[in-house]
Amino acid sequence: MGKVIAITNQKGGVGKTTTAINLAASLAEAEQKVLLIDFDPQGNSTSGLAAHTDPEIRDTVYDLICGNAEPESCIHKDVMPGLDLIGADMDLSGAEAEFQELSDMDVRLKKVTDALKDGYDYIFIDCPPSISVLTVNALTASDSLIIPIQCEYYALEGLSQLLKIVDLVKQKLNPSLYVEGVLFTMYDQRTRLSEQVVESVRENLNENIFDTMIPRNVRLAEAPSFGEPINTYDTASRGAESYRLLAAELMDREGREL
Repeated sequence: MGKVIAITNQKGGVGKTTTAINLAASLAEAEQKVLLIDFDPQGNSTSGLAAHTDPEIRDTVYDLICGNAEPESCIHKDVMPGLDLIGADMDLSGAEAEFQELSDMDVRLKKVTDALKDGYDYIFIDCPPSISVLTVNALTASDSLIIPIQCEYYALEGLSQLLKIVDLVKQKLNPSLYVEGVLFTMYDQRTRLSEQVVESVRENLNENIFDTMIPRNVRLAEAPSFGEPINTYDTASRGAESYRLLAAELMDREGREL
């Protein structure tokens, strides 16, 4: 049975989608069967893997959670070997208002992941950069979550609110949910600031922290515009190697071998 992991931070620009795409792709490269669910109305994971250009798949995660489509009509198969994607578009932004009257509004995505998890080793959910019904759905559907934090001032801004939501979801909807780890992104070893942020978070945050840190890397920033993950866009780059290390660290925690 696959593990479902939400990648979330209510603060935008922290490398959330970059991590969703490239961690999923690195695990697929390591011969894991992976599904990435784009659960952000901006659809950046979808465009970052060029799935928005696929004429064969028109249904999105919105159609799926609304009960208007089956998974088979939503899954972009093998956007790279071993990696499938369920895409998103701006229709998803209407889900919050539409779900208000539904008694099962918080478990809509969980019904989807429960039906699919036997077919995958990992399912990743790329969450919106906000705390909303969509985020609660993602946390309810997940076994754990990864929180990317940018190595800049105000890195912890808003994080306490996210952790409060995690605790509420644990109390009311998903008691087994836990923080897989905090991930430092856009790390620049040449600057004292990055070191200070890492030190501050380690001292003040009582959560698991990944040993792997994702560097500030131009090739990582370029890859989405070409519709590729970093491990195919520039396989020898520092960004590609860092996400491979992160994938290995995640697998090692569960006793899975590369």
